[in-house]
This record gives sequence, C-alpha cells and structure tokens, in this order.
Amino acid sequence: MRHPFRFKSEKSIEAILYIAQNLKHANLINISKIMYFADKAHLEKYGRFICGDSYLAMKYGPVPRETCQILNNHGNNNAFLIKNKFWVKPLRAASTDYFSESDLECLDNSIKQYGHLSSHQLTNLSHDLAWQAACRNDFIDIEKIVATLANADSLVDYLRDPCPE
Repeated sequence: MRHPFRFKSEKSIEAILYIAQNLKHANLINISKIMYFADKAHLEKYGRFICGDSYLAMKYGPVPRETCQILNNHGNNNAFLIKNKFWVKPLRAASTDYFSESDLECLDNSIKQYGHLSSHQLTNLSHDLAWQAACRNDFIDIEKIVATLANADSLVDYLRDPCPE
C-alpha cells in the first residue's frame, strides 16, 4: 500500500518541540521513538499519523523520515538546537495550535507511558514486528505497522478506501 498520509513539516517542528519540552532526556532517539509510539496509537484510534510522516527501519528502530531530516537540518529553523549531535534543546515553546485534541492525547499518552525510559529501552520496544519485517534503512510498509495494531483488518480497509461510496 502506498503511504496514505501527507507530511506536514510545520506540525513536525512543533511535535519535536512538544516532545522535547516534555522529556527529561530529549535526544534524537527518544524523540523519534515517542513519535513512533504516538503515531501508532493515533493510527489505531483515529486512522492517521499525527504529522503524516513515513518511517524508516534504521538500526536503532523506526525513525520518522521527514522529521529526522528536520532534526538533521536544525540550523534551518529557530525552534531548537542540537547539542553534541544528539541532544535536542528547544529554543521556544511548542505551538499547540497545530495539533488536534486527538494529536495531543496521543502525544501526551506516549510521553507519559514511554518518556521515562532510556534510549536503549525505547529502542528495544520499537523493534516490533513492523520494524523486523522491513529491510534496514528502507521504509516500513504502513500495512506492517497496521498489522501490529488491534484493529488491523478494518484499519487496512479504511486506509485503502477512506471514503467508501
């Protein structure tokens, strides 16, 4: 299945900030994993990813592709700094105007459930069946992510045809 979502870069920057300002250890790995878990929860409950990103199966688990590019090009915005090539330091508060109530619900739940874990623990948790099924450094098929969710069959049908006649 083709990736069904449109990426929203401004929303992604705000998501980075939102997660970073709510984590004790805001680093590239932790932010990526919190986003992955929030996206999976949002997909399961609401049928879409929060920022519309796609995920790559990297060595340390799923990485939101476009969000990772924003993090790697941190000099192109005034929202955050990357310190020592790893730590994310917000330069301002996130604007929650970009998020729906469901976005914030899933981000908050992901932060609450996983935010206290180490990068190593988050990496291990993110090595789910979707990540395992993908080739390293390649895209994780959305259907493989959906297959890890409780409502997989109905969700695949919805993603294939979100507006049935």
